[in-house]
Amino acid sequence: MSNQEAAELTDQFLMHTYAQLPVAFVRGRGSLLWDADGKEYLDFVAGISVLGTGHCHPRVTAAICEQAQTLMHTSNLYHIPQQGRLAQKLVEISCTDRAFFCNSGAEANEAAIKLARKWAGKHREPDCRDIITAEKSFHGRSLATVTATGQKKYQQAFAPLPGGFKYVPFGDLQALQAAVDERTCAVMLEPIQAEGGINVPEPGYLPAVRDLCDSHGILLILDEVQTGMGRTGRWFGYMEEGAVPDIITLAKALGGGFPIGACLAKGTAAEAFEPGDHASTFGGNHLACATALAAIEAIERESMVQNAAQMELYFRQRVAELQADYRFLGGVRGRGLLLGLELRGLDGRKLQVACLSEGLIINALSEDLLRIAPALNICKAEIDEGLDIIIRAALQVSGD
Repeated sequence: MSNQEAAELTDQFLMHTYAQLPVAFVRGRGSLLWDADGKEYLDFVAGISVLGTGHCHPRVTAAICEQAQTLMHTSNLYHIPQQGRLAQKLVEISCTDRAFFCNSGAEANEAAIKLARKWAGKHREPDCRDIITAEKSFHGRSLATVTATGQKKYQQAFAPLPGGFKYVPFGDLQALQAAVDERTCAVMLEPIQAEGGINVPEPGYLPAVRDLCDSHGILLILDEVQTGMGRTGRWFGYMEEGAVPDIITLAKALGGGFPIGACLAKGTAAEAFEPGDHASTFGGNHLACATALAAIEAIERESMVQNAAQMELYFRQRVAELQADYRFLGGVRGRGLLLGLELRGLDGRKLQVACLSEGLIINALSEDLLRIAPALNICKAEIDEGLDIIIRAALQVSGD
């Protein structure tokens, strides 16, 4: 099947939920992809921060094959050994005490919202149900999580939306202080806003939010769906300043490319759910958990968290070196390998398409920002190659 044939099938049989680029990938290895026509690409998207270990990591694929031949699913009516082992591992590398497993980031955030409200019902007043989130945030596409998302463009056409959410500017501590009242049960933030533009708060903001939550006796939920599992150069984004949350949500890189999500919690929040309060048919099954365990092992054994931190420094250094000759290269923001490359006088959407033609998969978050989120084991030579392609494509787009 060719790229064109794949596009025709998509157009004929799939709902129109995606504006897809004209390529169909059929094979991958590490930071490389090949399309249906045999063309090779360097991947700076990693499945939208999913493939922390890269495409088809041998340890991950071996775990999938082995577990798929043994037992894939039984449901949570029964104990699942791999689920217990994965929960133990996540508790060990985080600040939390217990885990709930699901299938995606949206589901993990749904669980966090329900958990916060259930906790409030036990420890606060009966009408304490409101959750404060940030403008430009992104927490998912389900009805509750799209309402938690502080971007109206994702909410349009889906009214009536669930109640119980407030929004404040990201990084504005005074606005957050003013928004907290007797109905507030939790604050829900991303350590770095990924989908909203790689927005990093000023130093001290998250610790101050932690203190604010403590002073009001409310929970801090950190959505680490994009920042977790080593993406920022630490296991979790909260570790940068030690702003320990009560609830963490995970997905994306947790499964090494296989769908799995998790809601982690500590203290009284970890004890709030009771049997029947929440559930997931597929969540935390044998196959998903075995795969996630293999992905974590690969990240640890190959020092990918440390590599993400080192490659951030290298990427920033290379961009700084190139800026003198290429005025369209702006600043770099973000942390680890969740970076945003700012563009000057250049249309990021057009550049994304031009990069695709030149053999680089990259994502334009806006007209003036490229998201750089490759596999955590990317090397310097691949970063150099990616920047070379960006420059070549940018010169084509700008006509210089």
